[in-house]
Amino acid sequence: MSDVNVAPDRRAVLSLRGISKNFGAVSALTEVDLDIHSGEIVAVVGDNGAGKSTLVKILAGVFQQNSGSISFEGRPVTISNPSAALRLGIATVFQDLALCENLDVVANIFLGRELHPLQLDEVAMELRAWNLLNELSARIPSVREPVASLSGGQRQTVAIARSLLMEPRVILLDEPTAALGVAQTAEVLNLIERVADRGLGVVMISHNMEDVRAVADRIVVLRLGRNNGVFSPDASNQDLVAAITGAGDNAVSRRAARNAKSASQHEETL
Repeated sequence: MSDVNVAPDRRAVLSLRGISKNFGAVSALTEVDLDIHSGEIVAVVGDNGAGKSTLVKILAGVFQQNSGSISFEGRPVTISNPSAALRLGIATVFQDLALCENLDVVANIFLGRELHPLQLDEVAMELRAWNLLNELSARIPSVREPVASLSGGQRQTVAIARSLLMEPRVILLDEPTAALGVAQTAEVLNLIERVADRGLGVVMISHNMEDVRAVADRIVVLRLGRNNGVFSPDASNQDLVAAITGAGDNAVSRRAARNAKSASQHEETL
């Protein structure tokens, strides 16, 4: 296992410190820390109930934390609702994608964000859609293709392209390869790498460790709503499973968590 420390001279574009979230008497997150840097893919993994979805929804403005702070580009921010997240530069692609299958690719990319609400500029929207998809090297046959006729990987591509329309700094991907075949998964993983190459910070929630290892720069483990280690993609399966499940005494993941916390504290003092 390789412990992961971010160079202290790199300021995170998005930082979470001590994020806690309760639902009544149930504690979903407890003092969670997370840093995301530009051009970096961070995978957040954990067992069911670890707090991954709650964390994404806090960053997306769906939930508000009970305590803790969020900083964006070095300044404290409040993400009170999804519109506030988008205005900051945080885009989210949820697992259900929220696409309208009876509409074509262009209409889905611009849904709710038409260039001219009273008189749609179809030509400009089509050109913008093609440019976005070409920048991502997307395999979409036509922007006038109905979404209903696209493969799972192509639908994920449309959802990601839509999220890039507002030129965010960070994109959150909730289980982007779930229920995809081998070829479609490879297509989406390549797409995620191209998004990071554009300089965006990427947060990828996933249960698939093979997919995580393929693209992630860091792997952040949540267990029972708490940080439980930061790992490199070449960490052993034994170490990752121990951190995710709590098997054994889990000394390795505790050491990784201490190192990550020490690195964060060092960064904050600079």
